[in-house]
Amino acid sequence: MLTCWQACHVPGAIRIRGNLSISAAELTWRFSRSSGPGGQSVNTADSRVELLFDLASSASIPPVLKARAIERLGPRLRDGVLVVVASEERSQLRNRVAARRRLTEILFAATAPPPRERRPTRPTRASGERRIEDKKRRGSVKRLRGRREHREE
Repeated sequence: MLTCWQACHVPGAIRIRGNLSISAAELTWRFSRSSGPGGQSVNTADSRVELLFDLASSASIPPVLKARAIERLGPRLRDGVLVVVASEERSQLRNRVAARRRLTEILFAATAPPPRERRPTRPTRASGERRIEDKKRRGSVKRLRGRREHREE
C-alpha cells in the first residue's frame, strides 16, 4: 500500500542552459493528495507534486553558477534545497511536467549572467539648451498667469 507521501527518482536529466544540466539522481520527487477538483478519484490520487533539488550540494552546477543561484534564490531555499510545488492539474504526470518546467525556469533565471553595467552618459549640449529654453518658456507663461494690475483711467 502506498502512503500519502512517497519519494522516487524519475529518469532523465533536466537541461538548464547550454551545457548545464541536472542529473535525475539529484532530483527528489514527493507526492501527496492535491486540494481542489478531482471527481471520483479525489481521495485516492496523489496528484500534488513536490520536486526537491539540493542546490547547495549539487555536483552538476559549477561553483560560480551555484554561488550566483544561491544568492538569488536565498529566500526560496530551505537549508540549501529548492522546492517546487505543482498541484494545478488533476493528473500527477502533468503536474510532474509542470514542476520540471518550473524548476528549469527558476534555475535558468538564477544562473543567468548579471546584466552589463550601465555606462553613464552626459546629455548633449543641444538637449541641455532645449531643456533650459522650455523651463524659461514655462516660467514666463506662469508669470503671465499671475496678478493683474487694475488700472483706473
